Amino acid sequence: MATSSSRVQHDSLMAGKNISIICTNTSLSSPYSNNIWQNGNPLKHTTSLLLFQLSGISTVSILFNICLKPLGQSSLVSQIFGGMIFGPSFIGHNRQIADNLFPKTSSTVINIFAGFGIIFFLFVTGVKTDPVLMVRPGRKAAIIGSSALIVTSVSSIALALVLKKFLTMNANLENSLVLIALSQCLTGFPVISTLLSELNILNTDIGQLALASSMFCDLIGICMVAVLFSLKQSESGVVFGLLPSLVSIVAFVASNFLILRPRLVKMFDPTLGTKIVDEKSISFIFTLVLVASFLSEVIGQHYIFGPLILGLAVPEGPPLGAAISSRLDTLATTFFYPAYCAVSGVKTDIFTINFQSLYIVGIVVVFAFVIKLIAVMLPALCFSVPLREAFVLGLVLNARGIVELTVYNLWKDDQLMEDQEFTLVMMSVVIVTAAITPMIRTLYDPSKQYRSVTRSTIHNSKRDLEFRILVCIHNHENVPTIMNVLEASPANEESYIAVTAMVLIELVGRSTPVLAPSQPRMFRKNSSTADRVFNALSKYEERNEGYAYVQSYTSISHFQTMHNDICRIALEKRANIVIVPFHKQWGIHGQIEFTRRPIQNLNMNVLEKVPCSVGILVDRGMFVSVRTSRTKFRVAVLFIGGPDDMESLAYGCRMVKHQNVNLTVIHFLLFGGENSKERKHDTQLINEYRQANRGNESFVYVEEVFRDGEGLFSYISGTLNNYHLILVGRYHPNSPLLEGLGDWSECPELGIVGDMLASPDLKTKATVLVIQQQRIGGKLLTQNLPISVP
Repeated sequence: MATSSSRVQHDSLMAGKNISIICTNTSLSSPYSNNIWQNGNPLKHTTSLLLFQLSGISTVSILFNICLKPLGQSSLVSQIFGGMIFGPSFIGHNRQIADNLFPKTSSTVINIFAGFGIIFFLFVTGVKTDPVLMVRPGRKAAIIGSSALIVTSVSSIALALVLKKFLTMNANLENSLVLIALSQCLTGFPVISTLLSELNILNTDIGQLALASSMFCDLIGICMVAVLFSLKQSESGVVFGLLPSLVSIVAFVASNFLILRPRLVKMFDPTLGTKIVDEKSISFIFTLVLVASFLSEVIGQHYIFGPLILGLAVPEGPPLGAAISSRLDTLATTFFYPAYCAVSGVKTDIFTINFQSLYIVGIVVVFAFVIKLIAVMLPALCFSVPLREAFVLGLVLNARGIVELTVYNLWKDDQLMEDQEFTLVMMSVVIVTAAITPMIRTLYDPSKQYRSVTRSTIHNSKRDLEFRILVCIHNHENVPTIMNVLEASPANEESYIAVTAMVLIELVGRSTPVLAPSQPRMFRKNSSTADRVFNALSKYEERNEGYAYVQSYTSISHFQTMHNDICRIALEKRANIVIVPFHKQWGIHGQIEFTRRPIQNLNMNVLEKVPCSVGILVDRGMFVSVRTSRTKFRVAVLFIGGPDDMESLAYGCRMVKHQNVNLTVIHFLLFGGENSKERKHDTQLINEYRQANRGNESFVYVEEVFRDGEGLFSYISGTLNNYHLILVGRYHPNSPLLEGLGDWSECPELGIVGDMLASPDLKTKATVLVIQQQRIGGKLLTQNLPISVP
């Protein structure tokens, strides 16, 4: 039997007033009497029980995610299953286990925790959302979103009314069937954004269209929910109920967007990209979240309404939006969101389901799914969206997630839905999500649309055609070296050059990717890099007027999907080569200053999927200008053999046409390999380039013979100090000179020789450009390609 204690209010006794006695269960309040060393049970203490519940749910959810991820499943399925394991559907069906692990007395505590989780999750989702895109999503997205919402809701409600009239069902299902049908039209922006991020298609055409459509649906949905909550106040009449509620909603929204947002924009000027948001400001914003949630309840709305509106009012992106996301995003998306999903799963009890209710709800869910699919596909096809992509778009907008879970929990708490109906709709969320996620992965591979069956290389491009270069820039430190490479690629009447520059910015503090042409001060939030690139390109175009054409883009996206933007622009501009910076940055003292692994992964994706040749530019800290240097700019091409070296040789022979460039082609030969087929082909190729540069004193050809890879390594380590730029191929198929050297390679994207040249131990400070010739279908082009020597 639990012990109890009484606390007597001393002041009341002294004043002769009534005595207040507060009874508490000491076994639940004392953390010391329940530890295992005193033969106690930690699960009888509120705090330790909550910690056990959360840790157990999280662990099981992670295990489910590991098992289901190879099947292409979303994390939502794993999180709900993780909760269901502990609920009455599985081990919680045993009453003794349920009373120990999830007793009735603990439901309030864990539900409060889950409530705080959903508050901050929706707040940070609102912070990353641009409210302008919700109001102006574009004609295509608005029509698709409206069709999905209106057609699905009308059709589903009509079906529910028909079923209620002609089929026999229990009273609880009859009362909630229209609500279940209405919920099928929901298309929550947080749900779509989370799914697209998991599928890595956030910045694809389908991803952008799905985001815009769901944002427009969410705008309508928020307005509808606010009005429905206001109608609950109408019992007191229009004057004392409905009208004040609507006025209070308008006042709350207006104060956020007309007073708070302008103030925050003024305090955290977006042009100050390096401005640091202090902890006091973050604490103040987090306090406002709680205040907004409280005010939502005061004006008769759900407590999540205020944080969502507040999040939309906070300026997205850096500095404030990025600062909030950096502090809250991981906690919200990897803990609060899964915890809420899991707690919803705990409430699910499959043993309350009867067959009749199952097939009735199943009819509504399947019917609504098909209707929404058709309602999305038809307008999409009218806008010339391909059939397969229109089908995938319909699947994406049929996704279920946190929005549906929030609505179902709200209806259950308000007793609009009983245990059986709640379980049925929860199972519908799991089944629909489990079905559509692997279908989307199978049907939609964005990289396929960037694959080219035509050759787009330097080696095969004709001299009299435009030479097209796409350069990628992460920060202003990349600008001088990349511009130097462009300057070394001569633009004159014999060789016209089209340069496209992409400023790559990590998507932080916002959920909608951006890919758009850059203009001066267009992206003021990142103007430091974008403006410097724009100015440098403008001066380059002026110096080469009539022979060079430049254009710049800004891509704001996640690193894991940024390669889609690069591939898209490369295909659109028909680039011959894409040049991307190496993920390690050297300082002026010759030491590596920082390493960014996400950029390395980006470069690997570019190498694998871009529809042209690729160059990885390794800036080792030494800068000698091609244009202004008084001495010749010395370029070396290291040639071992293979298509990639063929491409680097072709690029080097373009550079030697520059009046201030000296080119040295160093041909590495294996001792005793004179009669090999590959050597004869390579010699023939080099001879044609030598013939094309006969009489050009800036072109030098050198042969170096080695017996093994040790000699090659020694040569590279000690005799390349006099060059400013070194070109080398990434991959050298079946080269005996490189046997055993690959075991020491740290950066596979550079290949064996490129990795040597990028080693911090190498004495040379020359810039290195590692080139990979275009792959078609993921395969190397054959060595027997027709030669087009400039």
